[in-house]
Amino acid sequence: MKCRATLFAVTAVLLTAAFAPAASAQDDAKTEIYGFVMTDIRYDTEAIDPEWFDVLRTTKLASFENEFGEDGNTAFSVRQTRFGVRSFIPTSLGELKTTFEWELFGTGVDAGQTTLRLRHAYGELGHFGAGQTWSPFMDIDVFPNSIEYWGPPGMAFFRNVQARWMPIQGDSRMTIAIERPGASADQGIVADRIELDGVVPRFPVPDVSAEYRHAGDWGYIELAGIVRQMEWDDVVDDAIELSGDATGWGLNLSSNIKLGNSTIRLSALHGEGVQNYMNDAPEDVGIELNPGDPVTPFQGVALPVTGVVAFVDHKWNDEWSTAAGYSMVDIENSDGQAPDAFHRGHYALINAMHYPVPNLMLGPELQWGKRENNSDGFEVENFGVQFSFKYSFTNMIGD
Repeated sequence: MKCRATLFAVTAVLLTAAFAPAASAQDDAKTEIYGFVMTDIRYDTEAIDPEWFDVLRTTKLASFENEFGEDGNTAFSVRQTRFGVRSFIPTSLGELKTTFEWELFGTGVDAGQTTLRLRHAYGELGHFGAGQTWSPFMDIDVFPNSIEYWGPPGMAFFRNVQARWMPIQGDSRMTIAIERPGASADQGIVADRIELDGVVPRFPVPDVSAEYRHAGDWGYIELAGIVRQMEWDDVVDDAIELSGDATGWGLNLSSNIKLGNSTIRLSALHGEGVQNYMNDAPEDVGIELNPGDPVTPFQGVALPVTGVVAFVDHKWNDEWSTAAGYSMVDIENSDGQAPDAFHRGHYALINAMHYPVPNLMLGPELQWGKRENNSDGFEVENFGVQFSFKYSFTNMIGD
């Protein structure tokens, strides 16, 4: 942990030096330091994957009886805590904007840990930007004002390394990007076949994504899309040939509608092989059986995915607000996936957030999640109760 913290400190110094304004722009440059300290206390009625003890992810609910032990789990966490720095530097080509932001929520090899994790490392100048930030395929404005960290499983949600062109900017906007490719595969009922050890993934071209948003006083409507190429090579010289490829694609229609003190947040998404762009979905590629073919007895296919989100945020007054809604993600499983593979996830919540003073939010949230398996008939429901304290801060230097 000490080494990791040192690494981030060194990185921060290097980025500060790299993006430091020239002397001529020094007086007009601005730097914003922002973030929040957040504490979560929650109880779940069902046993959950211990690496995801403080969130509600339907893909991480049990896939069979007692997979994670007996029911009931209490958790305390500060992993949502966040820190970020933004800079705004005038140049002869326009304003140079940068964002460097991280949090304490470990994922991947750090799943379940309280550790530094990069969220954004991004810069833009004029109509061009590069770095790690929100994919144009997703719409962050669909995320409700909730306190459960992971959020609606049926929305696209992915911060990716990219280079983007933004020919239209403002409330209405258009963005086109090339993004870092990547995917995962479910080897299903043939996972123990030794031949699969010689199959390696390859991504010959970047993912290509785009969005267009039309905005007005009433809110906005946005259409986004993505196309990606996934390939895998059989590098073993034997009688079986398992090389293959699949094209992933997706369309995402989203909107915010303003009605007085309420904002309705909606999205509907469908595609194939874009699960790693989803907020909570399993693998992009599944196994399809090919009986009777001794050379290629099975092959990989891009799995279809559908996601929906419908939430409302309502501000009662300056001290109280409520978020409520539902989300669903559905996978069209292939015939080679295991009976207990993830098929469908449901997610809903309602909360009552209190703002007793500026920069402090606290309150309870009731959550519900349900997992349905592929074909064995198993399903599990979880009810979660969470109470959180969020202390926000921001400071603009040079304003």
